[in-house]
Amino acid sequence: MHCRISVKMGRKLRKKRHVNVKYGSIALLIKMFICFRLEEQTKKLHKDMKKSTEADLAMSKAAVKISGDLLSNPLCEQDQAFLESMNALDTAMKRMDAFNQEKVNQIQKTVIDPLKKYSNVFPSLNMAVKRREQALQDYKRLQSKVEKYEEKEKTGPIMVKLHQAREELKPVREDFEAKNKQLLDEMPKFYNSRIDYFQPSFEALIRAQVAYFTEMHNIFTELTDQIDQGGLTDEQRKQENEAKLNELRALSIVADD
Repeated sequence: MHCRISVKMGRKLRKKRHVNVKYGSIALLIKMFICFRLEEQTKKLHKDMKKSTEADLAMSKAAVKISGDLLSNPLCEQDQAFLESMNALDTAMKRMDAFNQEKVNQIQKTVIDPLKKYSNVFPSLNMAVKRREQALQDYKRLQSKVEKYEEKEKTGPIMVKLHQAREELKPVREDFEAKNKQLLDEMPKFYNSRIDYFQPSFEALIRAQVAYFTEMHNIFTELTDQIDQGGLTDEQRKQENEAKLNELRALSIVADD
C-alpha cells in the first residue's frame, strides 16, 4: 500500500513540475510575443522615418530646381516685375531647403539614430530566448529519461540508471529554470523601458517640426508680401487667368479648324 501511495505521489509531483514548466512557457510566450511586436514596430518606424526625411529632402530640392528653372525663363529677361518675383521665389526656396536640411539632420540625430541603436538590441534578446529554448529541450529530454526508468520494475540496474538520470537532470533543470526566470524577470523591464528611451526622441521630433514650420510660415509670409499683386484673392486670380487664356484662344493661330 505504501509503495502504491509513493508511486501516485511521485506521478503527481512529476505532473506538477510539467505544469510549472508549461505555465512558465505560456507567460514567457506572451512576453516574447509583445517584444516581437515591439521589435517589428521599431524597425517599421525606423524605415518610415528614413523614407519621410528622404521625401522631405527630395521635395525641397525639387522646389529649388523649379524656382531655378523659372528664373532662367526668357520672360525674366523681358519683364522686370517677373524677374523680381522669380528672384524672391528662388531665395525663399533656397531658404526652405536650408532649413529643411537642418531639420532632417536634427531628426537623424535625435530620432532615426536612436531607433537604429534600439533595434540592434533585439538580436541579443532573441539569442537569450533561443538559449532558453535549447535548455528547455534538454530538460524535457532528460525528464523523459527519468520518467522512463521510474515506470520500469525497480531492479538493481534500473535503480542505478534512475539515480544517474536524476543526477544528470538536476543541473540541466537548474540551468533551464535560471534562464527561464531571467527572461520572465527581465523581458517586462526591457519592454517597459521603451517609454523612457523613446520619449526624448519624440519630443525632439516635435520640436524640430515646430521650428521648421514656424520658419516656413515666416518665409512664405515674406514671399507673399513680395509677389502679391494688388492683394488679389485666389478667385480673382483664377478669373484673371481665365480671361487671359480666352484671349490666347481667340488668336487665329490656335483656333480650332
